[in-house]
Amino acid sequence: MNIPDQPKSESSTVDNKPESLNVVQASFMPNSKVESYSSDITTGNNQPSPFIMANTLEATLHHLQNDCIIPVFSRDNEKTIAHQEFIECIINAVNKAFPYHSITAPEIRVSHQIKGRTPSAIHKPVKELLEHEKTIYYERMAFIIKVPSITDIVNGNELSLTIGGVRAYNQENLYSKKSLEKFKFFIGFQNKVCCNLCVSTDGFLEDIRTSNADDLCNKAVETIQNYNAELHFMEMKELTQDYLSEHQFAQLIGKSRLYQHLPKAEKQNIPLLNFNDSHINTMAKDYYEDKNFCREDDGRINLWDVYNLFTQANKSSYIDTFLDRNLNAFEFTKGIQKVFNGNSDYHWFLS
Repeated sequence: MNIPDQPKSESSTVDNKPESLNVVQASFMPNSKVESYSSDITTGNNQPSPFIMANTLEATLHHLQNDCIIPVFSRDNEKTIAHQEFIECIINAVNKAFPYHSITAPEIRVSHQIKGRTPSAIHKPVKELLEHEKTIYYERMAFIIKVPSITDIVNGNELSLTIGGVRAYNQENLYSKKSLEKFKFFIGFQNKVCCNLCVSTDGFLEDIRTSNADDLCNKAVETIQNYNAELHFMEMKELTQDYLSEHQFAQLIGKSRLYQHLPKAEKQNIPLLNFNDSHINTMAKDYYEDKNFCREDDGRINLWDVYNLFTQANKSSYIDTFLDRNLNAFEFTKGIQKVFNGNSDYHWFLS
């Protein structure tokens, strides 16, 4: 699948020639109009819900660039790849992959603020600190960038192509010498109805290890090139064709709670479910109350809605586990679907 050649917009910020990418089909594009770079995340007064909540706060790229210090590896004082540098790398990768498409400004969520102060304020009481005497950075950061011109519909829900990443300093040994740093990157889709993210295996790099920004950008571009959007859409649409009865959904909820307490030997023989009791309780509640993905009048619920109950509950995950659980939601729901075709690996959850 290749992006069709289109004339270059004068307002575009990229000089690259279009690359042949296995990213999207022309049928995913609503029209052939060339769109320039856009920095608007939303328009009007209606603000969408965040793609992740938990204990996160909204941040801007300007805030990260101008108000936050950059952590270092303490043994040799070598700098880390800062959050803003990671985001800028991915923006460059997206512009290379989609030179004729508009992209949104990054939507950024941060958590676990690390506070400090300048040496000149070492003896000051907290209430007397001036703003320029305070230092901060965030231990964890997640962001997404959308390509709003590439969309499709699943079960009446519009999905937009979305790229993003996660960085968590708590997974680095900053007390040592500079070493390879860990990043997570994905390309997938966001459900515009609820802002849930849809991530598949070939669009997710769980453990990028690198020490420089150029290598990080190259690995992101490679992932975008290898991502099969057509297959991802087909698999999501197939979820709409199979239903769980009310009894089967109740079995799924009950067995999912039991799964957390299984003896280790038994759990090894059952496919991974990376969700805890809090997530499962949210799914049970939303089965009755969620306005977009609740049960039907007869109690049935299709697997697309079950999948979105998972991804909706996942919004309460911490940043460093968010993408892993999102992928697990997709793999697990596909596994439940296989039960209807005689696959026994996931049968335990419905028996």
